[in-house]
Amino acid sequence: MGMLDGKKGIIFGVANDHSLAWSCAQALHAEGAELAFTYQGETLERRVRPLAESLGATFIEACDLSEDEQIELVFSKLQKHWGHIDFVIHAVAFANKQDLEGHYVDTSREGFKLALDVSAYTLTAVAKYAVPLMNDNNGGSIVTLSYYGAEKVVPHYNVMGVAKAALEASVRYLAADLGEKRIRVNAISAGPVRTLAAMGISGFREMLKYVADRAPLKRNVQAEEVGKSALYLISDLASGVTGEVIHVDCGYSIMGM
Repeated sequence: MGMLDGKKGIIFGVANDHSLAWSCAQALHAEGAELAFTYQGETLERRVRPLAESLGATFIEACDLSEDEQIELVFSKLQKHWGHIDFVIHAVAFANKQDLEGHYVDTSREGFKLALDVSAYTLTAVAKYAVPLMNDNNGGSIVTLSYYGAEKVVPHYNVMGVAKAALEASVRYLAADLGEKRIRVNAISAGPVRTLAAMGISGFREMLKYVADRAPLKRNVQAEEVGKSALYLISDLASGVTGEVIHVDCGYSIMGM
């Protein structure tokens, strides 16, 4: 028997087979979870649909998380499809490339709004529509993905670091709101991994080497390890854990000098 046999949930944020969201999906599927997926636009659909179908997914829908109507529609369809869900994986973030270059002080107002909306507010928007589908008796689990740039200044992370800080604060406030419904909300602060989004950060290859040299485990974290941590947070093994930001970064975040 799998750890998640009989459990159902939806995953937001798969872009390709290198996505951390995809690693989470694989880990959850391996333990028996039934998964639903969303994508944004035709280009991503061509990547996401074959991946989702390879895990037996029968619910694969378009959803632009910047539009509340689309989020509401996806969960309405999901309710008709399954009736209820047990978990949500939120792995969504975006900032304009020009706002990840130069200095944070030069961030445009529109760039700030975009980064905060997509990278932080969408967790709250998704939670709002997910909660009614989570059974009050069994509760549920919501997991999002963050990064150390929420806590400390990371070169070229700029407005995304501010957005991730807002995301982590949202995790705590959502956990406080939803605890009485037995819904747990947590974040994984993953170390740098070669994903499509990460490769857009200037100096990312140098970042990988820097972290590997200084982390206690003397290497970078692997995407599969992030997936296994998501499995832990979704499963009953973490039944007493909520409002936490768990670092999965080979120990890099504990180091001072």
